[in-house]
Amino acid sequence: MEEYYRQQLSCLTGKVRPASREAALECSRQWDNIAKPLKGLGQLETMICRIAAVQRTAKVQIGRKAVAVFCGDNGVTAEGVTQTDSSVTAVVTENFARGIASVNRMASVAGADVVPVDMGVAGEIRVPGVRNCKIAPGTGNIRREPAMTQEQALAAIHEGIRLAGELQDMGYDLLAAGEMGIGNTTTASAIASVMLEESVEAVTGRGAGLPREGLERKITVIRDAIALHHPDPEDPLQVLACLGGFDIAGITGFLLGGAIYQIPVVLDGLICLAAALLAQKLCPPVTGYLLASHMGKEPACEKALGRLGLKPVIYGDLALGEGTGAVMLFPLLDMAYEVYKENKTFSDIHIEAYEKFED
Repeated sequence: MEEYYRQQLSCLTGKVRPASREAALECSRQWDNIAKPLKGLGQLETMICRIAAVQRTAKVQIGRKAVAVFCGDNGVTAEGVTQTDSSVTAVVTENFARGIASVNRMASVAGADVVPVDMGVAGEIRVPGVRNCKIAPGTGNIRREPAMTQEQALAAIHEGIRLAGELQDMGYDLLAAGEMGIGNTTTASAIASVMLEESVEAVTGRGAGLPREGLERKITVIRDAIALHHPDPEDPLQVLACLGGFDIAGITGFLLGGAIYQIPVVLDGLICLAAALLAQKLCPPVTGYLLASHMGKEPACEKALGRLGLKPVIYGDLALGEGTGAVMLFPLLDMAYEVYKENKTFSDIHIEAYEKFED
């Protein structure tokens, strides 16, 4: 079965084409013709151009939006790296389905739908409305054993790919990724350390508010896990299986699915960025299909965004997760899109266009 999954993944990612540079350039030219200062909306103009590149047309569409929230438990919580136990994961996952979590409130304002996904929640989900993609009830403790088998990692990636395709079929123009999983800043920091080839100390933060001694314990646990498994940054599936979580695996597939099905995906914070690093290694053109929403509070975020070649527009010290930072980008894109779609051009109002002066 593992070999089958590998072949399927290779077949799917092998069909990914780089996002269209021509469409992005045409979109940029249209921006420059709009009656306003050149590049006046800065990075938001660039993001509309990136969406044009993904959609392969300067006639951008960003009507229907959804955030998929990938949920899973992590065995590493047994090492005391979190403030709360893993039972919280199931509670919050059910709250997504009830529409009462933070991301639900924010998505309702942004006009986006929330799609909760159970990738590996340890507790029983008793509320309807959660997509069941459970690979197993939580991962192994990465300090003592691999998080999952490579077959499980591949199965989770395929679930994420499939979800991206289904959401595209449902008519969504723009997707975002979010997550919920107690302990997942530990797994994401471990992946970031390996994939960025940075020290554990340089990429590990306090997560949901650990005290200093808790942070030190977390760093020790990650260091021990990496020493135990010897993950190879050139083998992203091994890194994911040894150190990751089912939430990260699902997001990795979701990002690959965005590239496969040509739909842009907005990233949230550290956990999404760890998945993006894995997806980039599996399929380098995937980064052309991604948008960065914010510069998260975790120290690995800036380094990961640099590796991915992405620039965020929100600098708010955010650390909530759930996809909340990604959802914040939606209204900003909507506002920029209205300018792009509706504003008059210089020729429409009979004034001379701005000249470009390059440094």
